[in-house]
Order: sequence, then structure tokens, then C-alpha cells
Amino acid sequence: MKSSLMMDFSVDKEKSQIHIRREFAAPLSAVWAAYTQSDLLDQWWAPRPWKANTITMDFKEGGHWLYFMEGPEGERHYCRADYKKISEERSFEALDAFCSPEGVVNTSMPRTEWETQFESEGNTTFVNVHLTYKSLDDLEKVLAMGMKEGFTMALENLDELLAQR
Repeated sequence: MKSSLMMDFSVDKEKSQIHIRREFAAPLSAVWAAYTQSDLLDQWWAPRPWKANTITMDFKEGGHWLYFMEGPEGERHYCRADYKKISEERSFEALDAFCSPEGVVNTSMPRTEWETQFESEGNTTFVNVHLTYKSLDDLEKVLAMGMKEGFTMALENLDELLAQR
């Protein structure tokens, strides 16, 4: 399913940041739930044919989400997001990293500071994502790994999930 909903993806190399603004044809409560509940995240977070699988999730300040993305050949990439700040149905901040299956951060890979903000206009929700990297090298490494394409595909998965609800 291709989305005709608004999406703006911009890169600020001077600040080592990515900004994404995305529109969803769904109420704020449904979009917030899709971003904060593991059973819903598992249905859309990974770009197809990959699939997200939650190992554990504790969505609270100081909690974390440990998950892996599994590819069509069974390959797995483990990640964790450490939740730093949460404002119910408004925003959350997390520090994301690649890690071992036990959740030990892989320090040779870039980490991403995520700030995700939600805005409602009737039955439309806008999500603003601000990603910050420690350096331009880290930003460029993530872009070279296909972050833009993968995240765009995942957001299209979310469109489909929200349409089913």
C-alpha cells in the first residue's frame, strides 16, 4: 500500500540530525498506541519482508524496548531503545542502539537520540521525529544503511495497520 499522506524527510548535516514529519489518517490515541505497545509495534516497525519481534518492553521513563528485526533468511539484528522522557500522547524521547540478544549495546555502531512528538487535528495525527547522532559520520553511516527507505516502508506498514483498526 502506497500512502498519499504527507511525509517530509530532511537531513541537517551541520547538526547531524534527521527530521521526519508524517501524517496519519487516524486519531492520536491509535497512533500513540501503535508507537508505544509492543504487540502493535511488532506489526509495523520493520520494513517488509523483515519483521519486528519484541523480547521485552517496559514503556516508562527508565524502561526499555528490546527487540530484533528478522529478515527473510532468518538473519536477526537486535536493538534496544532506552526511554528517557514520556509525556502521554504528546511525546517521548529514547536512545536507540544496536545490541546483543541480551541487550548489551554495540558501541561500534551509531546510537540515535529519538524525540517523537504527536499532534492531533481531528482524526488526523502528525508525528514529528527528530533524530540526533553524535557525529556526521554516524549520521552518514545510518543513511548508507538505508534508514530513509526502511523507515518509509515501516511507516507505510503503520498506515495499513491503522486502516484495519
